[in-house]
Amino acid sequence: MSSRPLRSGQWFGADGRNGFIHRSWMRNQGFADDVFDGRPVIGIATTWSELTPCNAHLRELAESVKRGIWESGGLPLEFPAMSLGEPLMRPTTMLYRNLLAMEAEELIRANPLDGVVLLSGCDKTTPGLLMGAASVDLPTLLITGGPMLNGKFRGQDIGSGTAVWRFTEDLRAGLVTAADCAEAEVCMSRSRGHCMTMGTASTMACVTEALGVQLPGAAAVPAVDSRRYALAHAAGRRIVAMVEQDQRLSTVLTRQAFENAIRVNAAIGGSTNAVVHLLAIAGRVGVPLSLEDFDTLTGDVPMLVNLMPSGTYLMEDFAYAGGVPAVMQEIAPLLHLDQITVSGKSVADNIDGVRCWNRQVIGTLAEPFQPPGSGTVVLRGSLAPSGAVLKVSAASAHLLTHTGPALVFDRIEEYAVAADDPDLDVTPDTVIVVRNAGPRGYPGFPEVGNVPMPHRLLAAGVTDMVRISDARMSGTGYGTCVLHTAPEAAVGGPLALVRTGDLVRLDVPTRRLDLLVDETELAERRAAWQPPRPAADRGWLRLYSEHVQQADQGADLDFLVGGSGSAVPRHSH
Repeated sequence: MSSRPLRSGQWFGADGRNGFIHRSWMRNQGFADDVFDGRPVIGIATTWSELTPCNAHLRELAESVKRGIWESGGLPLEFPAMSLGEPLMRPTTMLYRNLLAMEAEELIRANPLDGVVLLSGCDKTTPGLLMGAASVDLPTLLITGGPMLNGKFRGQDIGSGTAVWRFTEDLRAGLVTAADCAEAEVCMSRSRGHCMTMGTASTMACVTEALGVQLPGAAAVPAVDSRRYALAHAAGRRIVAMVEQDQRLSTVLTRQAFENAIRVNAAIGGSTNAVVHLLAIAGRVGVPLSLEDFDTLTGDVPMLVNLMPSGTYLMEDFAYAGGVPAVMQEIAPLLHLDQITVSGKSVADNIDGVRCWNRQVIGTLAEPFQPPGSGTVVLRGSLAPSGAVLKVSAASAHLLTHTGPALVFDRIEEYAVAADDPDLDVTPDTVIVVRNAGPRGYPGFPEVGNVPMPHRLLAAGVTDMVRISDARMSGTGYGTCVLHTAPEAAVGGPLALVRTGDLVRLDVPTRRLDLLVDETELAERRAAWQPPRPAADRGWLRLYSEHVQQADQGADLDFLVGGSGSAVPRHSH
């Protein structure tokens, strides 16, 4: 029994009709009398779904969490939350991240919960759950489901996502056969878990550990490793203690925690998608965070981790090398070491004595995998007045300073057809521009920014070119791709005014992205521009399109920024 009044007591400890209702209907699940004695009630929010392959094992993980909660004197109650499966959902899971966040927030607040454990894995389930929980601000702990084991294909390791882009491009170029690709499909995904490359799922797992909302070491352990279930067991114990200590999420998600996460993201070569998710999470807890922070805070942070898509190894190797704690130990001089975490300890305590066990996977500050400035940079200029992002480690060095003529497409589907045209008027200097793929324009902000190379160039041996869009890119992707260009074309951003043949200048060293067109000409184009028709006139799509923020603000819904707290709602009977 808790030593202080708990939120759940207003349900299960109530007298009269309401208490009778709350307790009686729960008893049909066979709970003993004493589970309603005032002990902490812990919700386990699971995004389990067979439609989300990366999260299909989370109900088993929940059982381990329950063991820890029971033995620590709590009452665990598992409940489902919307599952967002990156491999299957159309048009994009990003369209529904905010819906998951809204659902999670309302479920947590509406039910008799004193604390919550969030079970996630696939790309958007981690930030979506965390955004919702942050707006309620109960004691909260996150557990991600863990990465798959390394893919194995003909004696080589292959990585989810990254191998997809490479195999399909090689197929278009005639370098592999359809049978080769079919064999690779089976070999790539050979265990439960999320992508084992440093894609968005792995990035968000690592970033949330760096934020302090996962237990130390939890991000990288493979999904099928018994230690994943041991961590879940420990998390069940810890969440009960967090309730006793009233350690709410807001005590962990501070400005210092976000700075740690941003620097760790640079050190691991994390996905550009971390930018939009961290901005949204910060907005839920009122922490001032800007797009510029992702550049200014990382200028002195080298990339230490040699993982695909920027490197050679995969998450299984990263786990065995020491995982996130080993990275944080290496960059400790750049971190806020006194920041508290859900372990109940500081960052310094969490990484004390941690060692790296494989220097080929995790480098040092003195001998990094790539030098400082290799992570995500923020570009501004006449083509991106509110900013755009580019992942330097995934780009080609010779294209980081480039001027070329634009080849413009209003829809990704138009480009997909044109890219296979052997007579497409394109050269290696061409700058591909694909617009109307931003938060409002698609709608939903899809991962189409790493558009495929034109077949004509692939056949000539050209493997990269500058590509600009208002879309996102999978964290498993690569290429010189300028992403998240804001404001997006659909709201009248400069991207909407570009015409084929216009010169575009990319200058990463000076952080510039400019459209080299006279301002008078641009003013005429702007006056003639007409906004696109609304994407829908009903349902979630309409609500989303009318209220989604731009990429540089995190693409949350404007009315969801902030939180409503954990006050107990009015009676239902």
